[in-house]
Amino acid sequence: MDQNNTVPRAAAHDEHPNQFALLRQRRFAPFFWTQFCGAANDNLFKFAFTVMVTYQLSVSWLPPAMAGLVIGALFILPFLLFSATSGQLTDKFEKTAMIRFVKNLEIAIMLVAAWGFIMGNVPALLFCTFMMGLHSTLFGPVKFAYLPQVLSERELTGGNGMVEMGTFVAILLGNVVGGLIVAIPEVGPQNVAFACVALAILGRVTAARVPHATATDPGLKINWNPITETWRNLKLAHGNIVVYRSLLGISWMWFFGAVFLSQFPSFAKEVLHGDAHVASALLVVFSIGIGIGSLMCEMLSRRHVEIGLVPLGAIGMTVFAMDLYFASRNLPASEVMGLAAFLAQGAHWRVMADLLLLSLFAGLYSVPMYALIQLRSPATHRARIIAANNILNALFMIASSLIAGALLAMNVSIPQIFFLVGLANAVVALYIFLLVPEYLLRFVAWLMSHFVYRFKVTGDENIPTEGPALLACNHVSFVDAVLLQAASPRPIRFLMDHRIFRIPVLGWLFKLAKAIPIAPRSEDPEAYEAAFRAAAQVLKEGDLLAIFPEGGITRDGTLQEFKGGLMKILEQQPVPVVPMALNNLWGSFFSRAELVDGKPTAMVKPFRRGIFNTVGLNVGVPLAAAEVQLEGLRSRVAGLLQP
Repeated sequence: MDQNNTVPRAAAHDEHPNQFALLRQRRFAPFFWTQFCGAANDNLFKFAFTVMVTYQLSVSWLPPAMAGLVIGALFILPFLLFSATSGQLTDKFEKTAMIRFVKNLEIAIMLVAAWGFIMGNVPALLFCTFMMGLHSTLFGPVKFAYLPQVLSERELTGGNGMVEMGTFVAILLGNVVGGLIVAIPEVGPQNVAFACVALAILGRVTAARVPHATATDPGLKINWNPITETWRNLKLAHGNIVVYRSLLGISWMWFFGAVFLSQFPSFAKEVLHGDAHVASALLVVFSIGIGIGSLMCEMLSRRHVEIGLVPLGAIGMTVFAMDLYFASRNLPASEVMGLAAFLAQGAHWRVMADLLLLSLFAGLYSVPMYALIQLRSPATHRARIIAANNILNALFMIASSLIAGALLAMNVSIPQIFFLVGLANAVVALYIFLLVPEYLLRFVAWLMSHFVYRFKVTGDENIPTEGPALLACNHVSFVDAVLLQAASPRPIRFLMDHRIFRIPVLGWLFKLAKAIPIAPRSEDPEAYEAAFRAAAQVLKEGDLLAIFPEGGITRDGTLQEFKGGLMKILEQQPVPVVPMALNNLWGSFFSRAELVDGKPTAMVKPFRRGIFNTVGLNVGVPLAAAEVQLEGLRSRVAGLLQP
């Protein structure tokens, strides 16, 4: 820690038991509680104001039926107007200074709101609603641009999971507490006023403990035109197609979630025949599911940014959104029931389970996408790209309200809307995954390393998280490339024997992964040279390239002699070389371990070794290009073969 109390980002190999350990570290804990207080205050204020206008005040120009819509629209309007500006401010100025400015602004807004609650002044509270939307607009880019500056790649998924969980818990607590205290006879508004100011002050106190995070583009000239700046940021994001499609994927998730959240009151009353407590229970279950899914991401991703979880999340969102339709479409009519009576009926437990699992998979879907955007966006433009995402989120949520309203006007039932949204989710997800095959490839790698094999990786901190490197691994089976991809925090391009592309399914996957086919020089000299040119270009662009120096899959399980192709690549692009060794893979279904007509063959006996075979990958310390010699590299790989 330097004299400015700057806390550096942890090294990639730093270990702590789990993501909850971050709450004991100054680089994360004060920031977490600052954003928690802000999210709780937003929702406590909004919900208490909505209840007050709906039940306690009589305002001729703001009927109760319109109050929720007006308050929601005023809160979201600043996201459309000022997100582009807030992203620029976050990139230009030191992030801790931005956090403290936003928290000072929140105290000022809440002091005005406190007067509005005590006096019952609706115009003042509407003004504060807009200003709290501005407060959240300014904080949004800081929230997601701060994390990659203080967390390593191995901590980013867990950190995002904690923030996502904290946000939804704060939303839930804010709504519940706001509704409870505003309903206290005679002193409800005064209690809300006190709670809002107290939360704002508490947020400012925790903000004072947030370590300095330096400005990423201090020379930036602010463009105050939000339209042109938003367009510029979207064009910037479009330069990295994975980041751009991830922005759209996150915005779709907000569309999807907004449909369910906005329909909970009507769904509880008209379909489930429950009272307001049942509607609140739906919100509680949904929030708990998001929190559980967000926290599961670190465990399921082996503490890397694992976008293979995104297709898994999308599948779950679709399955349980559709099942919610089947679970709720034929419920018998009844009198409005309280929560106890509602829970006493077994059919309602299926509804609650669908909501819990739907939101859990939404957490698995969103957290890796946020982490990916943070990891792969240029540091100098990260906040502006996130700000552009906030604008897209707002537009998608507005679109969800309009589309849901149009469907209801066409007499489409709420369960049918849920079914249609689930179906649309499948179409949108498939569209994104075909446009960006990396999601699908990582999903296949994740499935293979979790459900086909028990896959243990040792030394994965030696795989560079940035910059070019050549990965050199032994070649044991037809799925070696899939397992290497599962172990890497970054996409890997592979130099592979052209014959493997003829294998059904696997060949299609390797083509999708843009693997580089190579043929022997004696067989096709032109294809041979083209493969090495392509390999050199991959490294020149700063990416990871994997090569199997043996030149083919082993036929007897032993490490073969290394070919000279690796040295040819290093002559063109001298980059670090990472030795690797796959262990205990020989003898599995995908290796050439059985004889057919006297020839070693793979993929003949599916359960020869049973299921969930334990296999491993040992990753050695990278070697500088100048240190690499074929026999020495082979010796290092052979040493890694020892369990």
